[in-house]
Amino acid sequence: MNNTEEIKSTSTPPSGGGGAIRAGIVGGAGYTGGEMLRILINHPNVDIIFVHSNSNAGNHVYDVHKDLFGDTDLKFSSELSNNIDVLFLCVGHGDARKFLEANEIADHVKVIDLSQDFRLSQNSTIKSKNFIYGLPELNRDAIKVADNIANPGCFATCLQLGLLPLASKGLLENEVHITATTGSTGAGQSLSPTSHFTWRNDNLSVYKAFSHQHLNEIGQSLRQLQIGFDKAINFIPYRGDFTRGIIASMYTESNLTEAEALKLYQDYYAEHPFTHVTNKDIDLKQIVNTNKCFIQVKVYDNKIFIISIMDNLLKGASGQAVQNMNLMFGLNESAGLRLKAIGF
Repeated sequence: MNNTEEIKSTSTPPSGGGGAIRAGIVGGAGYTGGEMLRILINHPNVDIIFVHSNSNAGNHVYDVHKDLFGDTDLKFSSELSNNIDVLFLCVGHGDARKFLEANEIADHVKVIDLSQDFRLSQNSTIKSKNFIYGLPELNRDAIKVADNIANPGCFATCLQLGLLPLASKGLLENEVHITATTGSTGAGQSLSPTSHFTWRNDNLSVYKAFSHQHLNEIGQSLRQLQIGFDKAINFIPYRGDFTRGIIASMYTESNLTEAEALKLYQDYYAEHPFTHVTNKDIDLKQIVNTNKCFIQVKVYDNKIFIISIMDNLLKGASGQAVQNMNLMFGLNESAGLRLKAIGF
């Protein structure tokens, strides 16, 4: 089958807890594709049917993702198998829409897209497929019955998890001020002047101040919880001189005491296995290489101060995509995602 033909299944998809989920990955040679492989190879309920890459077709996946040597004998393929239940699109922004326009995906195949192509409600439909915004801490019930998921952006996930509890109680009454720094993997695998080692190492820079593309999906989610929210989100993103992870600090005016704020956040995330709240200091080594988000909540005078940290490639991309898959197929939400942090 070439990549312009319809993807069909020859058997009934699993309904959660039955047979193994048959997964396909498009864009398996990039950073998010590599993370997807690392998770799914060890996932107890998944069989990887194909890993699509035109440029690497015929090569073992460990020829590109060298740490997978000894873990799998999978090879990249230029063809698309018809024997899948879920398709992960680990491609660049704009390329997911092009892929779905060029390929007729059978109705039963669940699509989880990691690009930004379907995150906004006005862009969430293509052909007969409608995409649900895949932030479990916001849309868990909708994800469970969804056929297609638009995985959130990395900055968007980190920042939303820092603000959703306030929005849920209508407490975002003033401007929000945010500074956040991301690792170099957030820029993708293709080299650019600002992702090259000799530029990035021992360096720090601001980019897309007040205009980052993730602001649109952040605003959309906050208005979902706090109808009419129209305050400015003043977001200053930084390029960090480390490989992976995001640390975001944000504050806004608030009348909450620290005890009230801490309880609000802990109550909101009480049923969510990957987001944890504390008033103690947190650092990136606690969460890098995991699907966790840690949130620190403090109050200073009339301001609530929130720090949110997570791994941009896992909770900010591939880990969250697998979390969504688990919910869609009725699995334990944490299946395959109990990962060890790099902390020592």
